[in-house]
Amino acid sequence: MAPCFCADQVGSLLRPCGLLEARRQQDIYLDTPLSSEIAEATKAAIADAVKKQLEFSIRPISSGEYERTIFYSGFFEKLEGMTTIKDLPLPAAFRTRLPSSYALLRLGRTVREANIATAPIYRTAPAYLEAWEMLKAVAPNEHWGECKMALPSITFEHIQLAHGTAWVPGVYASDIAYFTDLATAYRAELRALYDAGLRHVQIDEPNLTCFFVDAFLDGCRADGVNPDELFDLYVWAHNEMLRGRPADFRIGMHVCRGNLPVFHDLVSGSYERIAEKMFTKLDYDQFYLEYEDQERQGSFAPLRFLPQGKGVVLGIVSTKTGELEDIDILEARVREAAEVIAKGQGRCAEEVLEDTLAVSPQCGFASMSMSAGEGVTEEKMWAKLVLLRNLARRLWKNAI
Repeated sequence: MAPCFCADQVGSLLRPCGLLEARRQQDIYLDTPLSSEIAEATKAAIADAVKKQLEFSIRPISSGEYERTIFYSGFFEKLEGMTTIKDLPLPAAFRTRLPSSYALLRLGRTVREANIATAPIYRTAPAYLEAWEMLKAVAPNEHWGECKMALPSITFEHIQLAHGTAWVPGVYASDIAYFTDLATAYRAELRALYDAGLRHVQIDEPNLTCFFVDAFLDGCRADGVNPDELFDLYVWAHNEMLRGRPADFRIGMHVCRGNLPVFHDLVSGSYERIAEKMFTKLDYDQFYLEYEDQERQGSFAPLRFLPQGKGVVLGIVSTKTGELEDIDILEARVREAAEVIAKGQGRCAEEVLEDTLAVSPQCGFASMSMSAGEGVTEEKMWAKLVLLRNLARRLWKNAI
């Protein structure tokens, strides 16, 4: 199934100064309800972002995640049974040798928050419906089908918390029981968004990259956890979340290492270790993969495992730097990826290019409200998105 958008985007956009100022004191785990000041600033910023996306023919249309303070906020803390625990010590309260723990320590953090199941998990209220309605309110009706929203991964808390601490004793008897309830909550949230008109969702899954970091794998084994079995558990949880989704509800997984320099040497390596299982076992329509830095992410060789019928969005434009990429080099890289996939599938590269590939930035431009890549300004951000649009027009005759 061909990707829906020849030039895609990952979701978050740089926040304008007025919105940053309004949100400066907002707790990342308390995005709702918004104060009236923040709500008005958010609506105005989203309206302006949508106007620019329409003006520049950039798709899919995103709210820029302006309604959030960080990319993963807004879901787990809305669930009945989940409790946000603040000031959990780093790295002791988190999984052994978890890369993000050491990144936060480098930034001077000694504690962080997490959501732990203190009672059985239920979805009793929508998490992102208000955000979707906010986007719909400023996007013309005829473009609602071109909008996309991102949700945090079902594994987000479990993979980070220390082994056996994703729930308090007595709440669940096993990981399967925990993820069964969590998947039920996700399916209900996804269904509510679908019923309200949303047709494109991206699941942000940055932590699967831990599975090609030797230190993390060694940490799992030190805790008595088989990393292969843990990965298989997460594959099952994702598929349980996706089970029963409508045929016209396009859901993809974004696998990345983040857009902050502090993560660069902590999470590096090829997709080779996880590619075959990721592509063949997960029930996603498409995969958004970082590929803007070959030294850090390796070659396109793992794409040989991609089965026919699934798509890959190549994240070949960096959000970590303001330098604008060369469109000729980008085109050559896309064609190189098509050759690798074609060889694995026994097809010609032109067929693969037409029905399998798309392009995007490697990550969002502002996964956190206050963060931005080195030298990345609003002007340069839009220039990069327009570059991707122009690249798509070179490669695909049906590009917008």
